[in-house]
Amino acid sequence: MLADFIGEDQDAPPVLPEGLPEPAVPLVSEGIHRLMDYQGASYAQLYVDRLQRFVGMRGVDDAMFCEIARLMAARMSYQDPIRIAQLKLAEIDAGADGPGMHSADDIRKFRLDELIGALPAVVAEPVLGALERIHWTHRSLSISFSTKSRWGIRRLKIEASLRRWRRFSVRYGRERAWVERWLHMIGRSLVKQPTAANEIVQTADMIQGYGDPYRQGFADWHAIVDGLVKPTLDGVLPLADLAAAIAEARAAARPDPRQAALKRAIAEISARALSTSAHAAAG
Repeated sequence: MLADFIGEDQDAPPVLPEGLPEPAVPLVSEGIHRLMDYQGASYAQLYVDRLQRFVGMRGVDDAMFCEIARLMAARMSYQDPIRIAQLKLAEIDAGADGPGMHSADDIRKFRLDELIGALPAVVAEPVLGALERIHWTHRSLSISFSTKSRWGIRRLKIEASLRRWRRFSVRYGRERAWVERWLHMIGRSLVKQPTAANEIVQTADMIQGYGDPYRQGFADWHAIVDGLVKPTLDGVLPLADLAAAIAEARAAARPDPRQAALKRAIAEISARALSTSAHAAAG
């Protein structure tokens, strides 16, 4: 972590896990390179370590393993202003753009809590608390990621250099907890309801991008896991077909901060399961 903070992650690139399914080799290799570019070798090693737990696991076929590898690499390289600056600089390196090319400005809209959350927690948490008190956390701010001038490119380099602090940020802590919970639910499902494991894997694509769509997907994911997945795996909710229930709930999700349709669908699914269980016990 100290090496990350001072920007000197000199660790060797991680090696592929032993026993890796053959179809997953190019996907995992791509994920490693992506995450080394995103944060460094030690972060890519974390990706490999997380994958290692599923190598040879009962119920995890090649297709499921590939999806876990693909979706985890995408989620671990979540889009924040730092990442967008990195990608814009990569476009220049690839010859897609450069100063004086007069490309259109790339303007992105972020929420204030999202921007502040990219800072180290020791700085961000007091600011987020102040924004919460004045109800400004959901306010949006447009940021230009421009390669039209040397100043624009210099600013991108400054923004991209902030990656050394990313692992100390509020957002990183939230994302790390989410990935671990997603993997935990997959693992529990493979034991309790193996037929639902692939559906749980696919829920990762509910969370994408940044701004309001990201927040909506994050909230919807937790609503489904807290309302259906965890109670079922805990033995509290008698859902015989968890996979179908997840798919039904996802189909009901709407871009609604109140989650009215999703909450109604989860309540109806739960009520049906409890009613079916009660009738079976009575009969």
